[in-house]
Amino acid sequence: MGETSFTVRNSAAGARISGPVVQAGQIRDLTVYGQTVAPSAAAPAFPVPRQLPSTPGHLIGRENDLACLENELGSEVGVGDVTVVVTGPAGVGKTVLAVHWLRRHADLFPDGQFHADLRAHAVGGPADPAEVLGGFLRALGVAPAPRDTAEAAALWRSLSAGRRIGVLLDNAATAEQVRLLLPGSGHAVVVVTSRRRLIRLGLGGAAFHEVGPLSRGAAVRLLAQGVGSGRVDRESAAAVLVVERCGRLPLAVCLAAARIAARPAQPLAVTAEALGLESRRLAMLDVGGEGVRHALDASFEALGAGAARLYRLLGLLPFPVVTPDIVCEVGGLDPATAEPLLDELADIHLLEETDGGFRLHGLVKLHARAHADAIHDLAEGQAAVDRVLDRYLASATAAEALLSPSHRTLRRDYATEQGHREGEFADESAALGWLEAETERLADAVRWAAATGRAATAWQLVDAMWPAFLRLRPAALWIELHRIGRTAARSVGHRDGELRMLTSGGAGLRNAGASEEAAEWYAEALHLARAAGDPLAEADALYGLSQTHRTAGRLAQAADCLRTAADLREACGYLRGTALARLALGDLRVADGRPAEAVPVIADAYRDLAAVRAVYEAARALAFLGQAQAALGANDEAGRCYAEALARFRASRSRHWEARVLRLLADLARDRGDLTEAAARQRESESLYAALSARTGDRRADAAALDAPVLPLPPAEPPSAD
Repeated sequence: MGETSFTVRNSAAGARISGPVVQAGQIRDLTVYGQTVAPSAAAPAFPVPRQLPSTPGHLIGRENDLACLENELGSEVGVGDVTVVVTGPAGVGKTVLAVHWLRRHADLFPDGQFHADLRAHAVGGPADPAEVLGGFLRALGVAPAPRDTAEAAALWRSLSAGRRIGVLLDNAATAEQVRLLLPGSGHAVVVVTSRRRLIRLGLGGAAFHEVGPLSRGAAVRLLAQGVGSGRVDRESAAAVLVVERCGRLPLAVCLAAARIAARPAQPLAVTAEALGLESRRLAMLDVGGEGVRHALDASFEALGAGAARLYRLLGLLPFPVVTPDIVCEVGGLDPATAEPLLDELADIHLLEETDGGFRLHGLVKLHARAHADAIHDLAEGQAAVDRVLDRYLASATAAEALLSPSHRTLRRDYATEQGHREGEFADESAALGWLEAETERLADAVRWAAATGRAATAWQLVDAMWPAFLRLRPAALWIELHRIGRTAARSVGHRDGELRMLTSGGAGLRNAGASEEAAEWYAEALHLARAAGDPLAEADALYGLSQTHRTAGRLAQAADCLRTAADLREACGYLRGTALARLALGDLRVADGRPAEAVPVIADAYRDLAAVRAVYEAARALAFLGQAQAALGANDEAGRCYAEALARFRASRSRHWEARVLRLLADLARDRGDLTEAAARQRESESLYAALSARTGDRRADAAALDAPVLPLPPAEPPSAD
C-alpha cells in the first residue's frame, strides 16, 4: 500500500502552520488527495493561558525596582522581545516582584501569560526543559507534546511566533536551561528569576536587575501588613528591631509576622528579643521546614566542594565585610584559586561584592557560622583562625613600625609563619590609610582573639593599634580594646604587656573625660613599674598621672610628675620621651598664665623632636608654640606656627589635631578682628569635629565644645619607647 500524503492548513489564533497534523486550535479545512474535507465536529477551544502564580495584592517597598523593570520595556512596547533576568538572594522577593510587574501589564499580553518553576534548588534537581515545554505546548492545545527536547523547543517557538505573550521562568538554574524555553514571538516579554546571576544570558541581549533587601520603612510596613498596623504603631521600636534582625529580607519578615500574628496577646518585644539570640534566629524564621534556613540550605547544597569549604571558613570570621587578602588567609588560598570560588559564592548570592571587599548578609552570616561549627574545633578551623589573626597582627605591626617606630618594642607571637610584614606599606600615608580602613575589623579581631583563647594575640593587637588610637581617636574603641588587652596580658602573666595596656589605656580614658578611672590605671601602672624597677615604665605612668592632675586643676602636682618623668627619661637616654615631657611642661605653663616662660621650653622640645624625626609630635609642638605666642600677643608668629602645624597634620591625616588647629586659627582671626576668616575657620573645624564624632563615637568631638575655653591637652605620651 502506498504512503498516504496530505496537507494541513491549521489556524490557531491567527498563526498558519503547514506540516504533520497537529491539532492546536480549530481546524478550518483538511485537504486529502486534493479534496477538501470539513471536520465532523468543532474542536474544543482552549482558554488564553493566564498561568502566573498568586501573590500578595499589594507590593511593598519595590517602587524603584518596578521603575527599573519599566525602563526595560522601552518606549515602543511590543516591538521586539524583552528578556529581563531578576536576581537576588534567597527570600528577597524576586518572584513576587516579577509576578506583580507582569500582572500589572496583562493588557500587553493578549495571547497569554506563561509560568514555569524551573526548580533550581529542588531536592530532585532542576526541572527538565522538556517537561516545561510540554506544559507550555499543552496550554496551547498540543497533546501529546514531542518527547524530544529540541523538537518541543522548535514547536514552542513556532506556536509562539507572532503572539504577544509574557513568560515567567521562575527559579532558574542555568542559562542553558532558560535558553531552551525562550519563545520565538518577536513580541514576548520574558522575566527570569534566579539566585544565580546567569551572566551568559546577556550574550543574547538579556537585561539584568538585582533585588536587595527592603528599606527599613518598607520592611516595617510589610510587618504591619501581616500583624496589623495598630500593633506595629504601639511598639514601633520593637517592630524596627524585628525587621532589622530579619535582615529586612521579605521572606524573613513575613515569617516573623506569621509568628507574631499567631500570638495576638504577646508583645512584639518578645519576638524581637528572641530574634536577638543569634543561635535561635534562623530556627525562628523557619516554619514547617520552610523558610530562610531551608532556602539557604538549598543554595549551599548547590555549591561545589571548594566554594562550600570557603563558605564554611568564612563563617568563622567575625567581620561583616572581608577583604580579598583575608579571604585568601582564611582559606589558605592564593588569589588565583580564591577568585573563582568567590565568583561562585557571589553568583548564587551567598556573598555580596562591595567596594574593596565581600559581605555576607546578616542571615547568611548566621547560616555560614552554623556550617562553620562543624570545623571550628578541628585542625582546619584552628589553622584558619590563626592565619587571619596573624595576618592582622603582622600588618598592624608593620603600620606601627612605620608610624610610631619607637613604640614598636614589645614582643609579637605568631602561630603561623607570618612574621613582620616588612615593606607592606609604601609610606606613612598608606599605613595610616590602612589603619583607618581596618579599624573596625581590627577591633573585631581583638575581641575574636580574646574569645578564642588567644590572649597574647589580643593584647599585642591592641598594642599594634597605637597609631590608630593616637591619630584617629576612636574614643569608645580605645577604651574597650584596652580593657580587653589589660585582661589578656594579665591572664598570660606578661608584665610589660600589662603595663603598656594600663598606660595607653589610661590615655584613652583621660581623653574621653574619665579622669578618675584614668588616674587609677596610671597609679596601678606606677606601682607595677616601681616594683619591677622599670624607670621608663615609671616615667610613662607619671606622665599619664600628670595629665589627670592637670584635668582636675592640680597644676603643681602635674608639673612635679612631668619633671620627674623628664628626669627619668633623660637618665635612660630617651631623647624623644624627654622632649615630650618637657613639651607638656611648657604647655602647662601656658595654661598657668606664664606664656613667656613657656616659649623657650616648647621651642627646645620642638627642636629635639624634629631632630629625632618625630614628625607628628613636632607638629603638636608647633601648635603649642603658636598658643604660647598668641597668649603673648605675637599674632603673626602664632599664625605662622599654626599654619605649619595645620599643613603637617593634614599631610599625616591627623583629623583631630587638624580640627583643633582650625579652631585655634579661628580664635586668632577673631582676636585680629577678621570675623569673616574666623567664621570660615570655625565652620571647617566644626565640620571635622562632626565627622570625627560620627565615625569614632567621641562625644567630646562635637561643635558644642567649640565655644569652650581651649584646654590644649596633648594626647598622652605613648608607653615606654614611644
